[in-house]
Amino acid sequence: MISQQSRHCTVELQALPSRIGQVRRIVSAQLRYWHLDPLIDRAALGVTELLSNVHRHAEPDKMCTVEMELLLGRLTVSVHDNDPRLPVVQDAEAFATCGRGLAMVAAVSESWGVRPHGESGKIVWFTLPASSAAVPKISPYDVGQLPDTGQTYDAGRRPAARGRRSEHAPARSAVAG
Repeated sequence: MISQQSRHCTVELQALPSRIGQVRRIVSAQLRYWHLDPLIDRAALGVTELLSNVHRHAEPDKMCTVEMELLLGRLTVSVHDNDPRLPVVQDAEAFATCGRGLAMVAAVSESWGVRPHGESGKIVWFTLPASSAAVPKISPYDVGQLPDTGQTYDAGRRPAARGRRSEHAPARSAVAG
């Protein structure tokens, strides 16, 4: 179901490593289709971490459903599995190779949570703001005013408020937070 007010995508899978990579590509392709390219990295990281938790911890099986919904300027990504045990954010040891997934989801998302689903399952979800993701693409050679926004742009710099010159964008980490 895809409409103007709400866009929805659902994928059912067994959370195996090869399938997790496929779902990551599906999430990326769907976000490109919805013209939400700026959300791809954070959504792919979040869904990878949630599916990795299903693969590592879920019992009695690894079957799950990934759902993406774009509604009212917010992208919600959720993973439903058949294990009623709720996940817990852990303080990972400095050299631990696991235990940081939910903390990373929390760091890259606007909000996240978990809720029981029926008698035997749960849904873990996170949200990303999508309203700022629809910023028009600007060539580094363009100079002028963004249509219908009152913001100006100059030589590939970020948009500035009307009447002020834009500054260079600050350096960014690959992981937001």
